[in-house]
Amino acid sequence: MTDAAPKLYLLDVEGTVAPISLVTEQLFPYARAHFESFLKERFAAMEANPEAPENCFAECGIMKDLMMLQVENKAEQDRDAPKIFAPGLAGAAETDSTSPSLAIFPQILKYLFWLMDRDRKSTALKSLQGRIWKTGFESGELNGTLFPDVPAALERWSETGLVAIYSSGSVEAQRLLFRYSIFGDLTPRIAGYFDTKTGPKQASGSYTAIAASMKVRPSEILFCSDVAKELDAAREAGCATRLVLREGNAPVDDNRGHVAVESFAGL
Repeated sequence: MTDAAPKLYLLDVEGTVAPISLVTEQLFPYARAHFESFLKERFAAMEANPEAPENCFAECGIMKDLMMLQVENKAEQDRDAPKIFAPGLAGAAETDSTSPSLAIFPQILKYLFWLMDRDRKSTALKSLQGRIWKTGFESGELNGTLFPDVPAALERWSETGLVAIYSSGSVEAQRLLFRYSIFGDLTPRIAGYFDTKTGPKQASGSYTAIAASMKVRPSEILFCSDVAKELDAAREAGCATRLVLREGNAPVDDNRGHVAVESFAGL
């Protein structure tokens, strides 16, 4: 990368623009507390009147998320993982073509909690969490806690280039975080959102894909994250990188050659 300003500022979320405590102390507990009622209400509504569009199950993508969850469960390598079985099939696993039903609701819930306990980067889990958080953000029970230097940085960067977010949290959850931030609606400053549907954050191909989507070269991207292995992947793709050191983050013993910053003020 040359001395020219980046054309795209690509930002991680947790530990980079938002404190880790936002996730561990607010978002995760909120999702866990509401998963059962959120899904049970929608299962019951669907089974009571499967043709009614107002149950907003298939229409809102919840059915797709749950079917994806079943596919992930079937491919699960950890033997201790709870299994989702089709009802009455004596241990026969659900397939990706089987629609979830109220009969397997307890198994689905158990697997979701198992994934959360291990902080697994499950695309289906992240999408479902985002749907629950939407309710919390819109009701005012949740708000997007960001570091104080973030709003000014977004304003500064968006005047000369583009800003995009890349997080393991779903795109929907990312939008909510910035729309309902403690500094007001910051979404006008953000040109793109990417989650694990683009690819794993520790795979260089993900950053190449983001560059193509945003119509820039990888060398024109500056990726900021608190995770060195993610930065390694971005650097391998040709991006410039910054290792973000924030209060509350785990200590970093090895910068792995990435320039470290404690604030966006100088970027």
